[in-house]
Amino acid sequence: MLKHIPPWIHKGYEHLLTQEVKSAPIPRHVAIIMDGNRRYARKLGQMASFGHIKGADITEKVIEWSCELGIEHLTIYAFSTENFSRPNAEKDKLFELIGLKFDEIGENERTHERRMRVHAIGDIDKLPDMLQESIKNVELVTSGYDRFNLNVAIAYGGRQEIVQAVREIAMMVEKGEIELNNINEDTISNHLYPVGGSALPDVDLIIRTGGDERVSNFLPWQANGNECASYFCAPFWPEFRKIDFLRSIRVYQARVEERKQHATVRAAHFLKALGKAEISEVKHAPLTENAHNRITD
Repeated sequence: MLKHIPPWIHKGYEHLLTQEVKSAPIPRHVAIIMDGNRRYARKLGQMASFGHIKGADITEKVIEWSCELGIEHLTIYAFSTENFSRPNAEKDKLFELIGLKFDEIGENERTHERRMRVHAIGDIDKLPDMLQESIKNVELVTSGYDRFNLNVAIAYGGRQEIVQAVREIAMMVEKGEIELNNINEDTISNHLYPVGGSALPDVDLIIRTGGDERVSNFLPWQANGNECASYFCAPFWPEFRKIDFLRSIRVYQARVEERKQHATVRAAHFLKALGKAEISEVKHAPLTENAHNRITD
């Protein structure tokens, strides 16, 4: 819709949207399925590698936008386990591009200015040796940073991640290192693909471009268990704009507000049932965190 609007109006709307988003809670962890690179290339009569290169440019911009907003974790779906079925020539070029981007991140001054730590999650051993080396280098160079975390899901499959976690826990039970009754959600979280030696935090917002409304085996434990907000949009990944990104954040913020209102109404009904107050008296009253936890647990 906005591509026919004069640039100055577009920038004005983007600025307004940015200010609105910054005035409300910002998600701690955003995960993105960067879909549509190949379809974008086909639309322009180009090879798939053209779409991946253009998509990589957008990824760099999204990193910048995330840092501007104060997001702590950005997880991007770079290559799934299902993608190994693609033609070898396409995979080779994509692996070469990803390795190049990892190398650039490690050498880029902005990485260090942002104190950005880079992690790769997935079955890394399945990747070419040169790409594995690039991953090790960028993880080492950025290992001392903690302000912003870029998590790259590569050779990743959500179900496989859970399977390998269950196998590790089963081996610990067999060795007597953990009691069966002591296994809980934290146990499983701590045995999923780690980022910097710790578990990947729950996802607050998941974004998918390219028009499909599905999450494609992406972070099922971290996203579904947290009931995160979802934002599906039509643009192919190389067409993704800052306005699209800001709109996705607004979806998250609207969900947070809905939860607060729901908790307030529940609290009002609870108090009314006890004869403590009428709904009209407490509907807009602030709810302390401890009270919210007691009522919603």
